[in-house]
Amino acid sequence: MHVTDERRDTCDLLCLDLPHAEEIRTGLPELSAVESAAAAARALGDPTRLRIAAALLAGGELCVCDASWVVGAAQNLTSHHLRQLKIAGLVSARRDGKLVMYALTGRGRALVAAVLTEHTDEVVPVGMADSAGGMSRG
Repeated sequence: MHVTDERRDTCDLLCLDLPHAEEIRTGLPELSAVESAAAAARALGDPTRLRIAAALLAGGELCVCDASWVVGAAQNLTSHHLRQLKIAGLVSARRDGKLVMYALTGRGRALVAAVLTEHTDEVVPVGMADSAGGMSRG
């Protein structure tokens, strides 16, 4: 007898540990409260956007020119992705003369670090590289 993937992923018996399930259910945030978290997670769903966010995690603060060179994408595409990350609340921007500098927000750093957990050895934030045995930009 061949067991399908669907059958392996569901219970063979309908059961409910009602006290445990109700305790979990009452502790969940309302749907409206998690919508912005879902939007932030979706913002990192694009591979180019995630690479840009990883570059910001490693570099601290970058202008569009530097970010686009680091990730190997056109400046207009990088600018578009940075705008999307900003709308999601993961990136902040500040003008420095003729440059616009981008950096991850606290929420952005936490989410990018969580998403890239198995790759965190490869993404070392600036200033931390010295303690990790590498070199930092001076």
